[in-house]
Amino acid sequence: MLDGYTWDMTGYIRKHGYQVQEKGITTWEADRIFQLDPAPPEMELNDYILAAIEKKELRYFSFFLHHYEWMLNERVYEFRCRDGYDRYDPERVVDMKMACMEAILARLPQYDPNKGAAFTTYIYHFVEDALLSFRLREEAWSLSSLAVYKKVRFAAWMQDTDKKEDHAAAFAEENNCTTELAADYLKTAWEFRRKKPFYISHQDEDDEKTSADASYDRISFVASIWRGMQAEAVRRAFEKLDYREQVLLEKRNAVCMTCGHVGSLHERAAFEDMAVMFEGSTASGAERAYRRAVEHLTMLLFEDGAIRAMRLRQKSKTVHKKKITAAAYEYQADCDGEWGEIRFEFETGTAEVIRLADWDTMGSKVFAKRAIRFLLNVNRERLPKQAILAYPLADGSEGNDLPYVPRSFR
Repeated sequence: MLDGYTWDMTGYIRKHGYQVQEKGITTWEADRIFQLDPAPPEMELNDYILAAIEKKELRYFSFFLHHYEWMLNERVYEFRCRDGYDRYDPERVVDMKMACMEAILARLPQYDPNKGAAFTTYIYHFVEDALLSFRLREEAWSLSSLAVYKKVRFAAWMQDTDKKEDHAAAFAEENNCTTELAADYLKTAWEFRRKKPFYISHQDEDDEKTSADASYDRISFVASIWRGMQAEAVRRAFEKLDYREQVLLEKRNAVCMTCGHVGSLHERAAFEDMAVMFEGSTASGAERAYRRAVEHLTMLLFEDGAIRAMRLRQKSKTVHKKKITAAAYEYQADCDGEWGEIRFEFETGTAEVIRLADWDTMGSKVFAKRAIRFLLNVNRERLPKQAILAYPLADGSEGNDLPYVPRSFR
């Protein structure tokens, strides 16, 4: 299929190498597996593909992937959420992206630009089929083809959304088949729904309360900590802080990192009390030191791949009668890449995304929505000039819920 093509990447390396960790690669790396260093020469996206076909050099295909990756991330994200399995597993996401890359590469020689379609449009359905094939391999190996699997998925969708009693007749009419064959598809769909996928974690398998469909349930950040999935990461990050940062975090949050005791918020130390602990400091100085400690811990957890994070910084604000009526904020997704911009009208409680940040998704705008929800729920008199928002990997929502925010930002 690719006879005569060469793939020489001399002079280029992967920009973000995999960190050597026992738990595998991080979320940050999974989103950037096709990034190159140095950056490829600037060309139109379709021109990379045309050059690859004309010169039979697949380095141009790698250049295409470098710029196409953020779109591919969005396709994978939307598929995961639509498929009901929204827990972020970095290694699984990489496998899905590699399956898509293989499917795209296989279609490269057949692309005909004279038909008027851009390459990204041409490969759209092939990427979707690659994701479905990947999911098919995870769920079962007994189906004869991808076409059959699509019909089984459609049958499962009907069982979930269609309130008609006679699903077989409706399926037969939609797919132009007999009611007997439709009944077989519906039965197969039901049987597959009752199977537990092989990729369910061992924590779920050991939980007596976990049902056969537990792999599709969203796991909250708090539940993750209770199950011990993030506790070790928090402990590692905490041990990297200096003594003053550790004391500030424990006293202000009423948490003992040694024994694990979590007290009520009424037990937490005031900034005036913490200032006394460190002679020569004031209450405002202790508060600033505490906020720096929170940001340091957040970044350590982010670098360890335990959470995801984004940065916010205030660009401008409008004040009328001593009240902030509007503001413009810049945000950075995953603390990397070009900043996006959001403008807020606090009088009406609305916001407008002026420019998306790098790595944010065009359709769902996950990072932008989180920034909007956070800032619209903050007291206008205490709008932060800059902040770091953290949220769990387990959350696959499209920004419909509030992000997990350290106590200092609440």
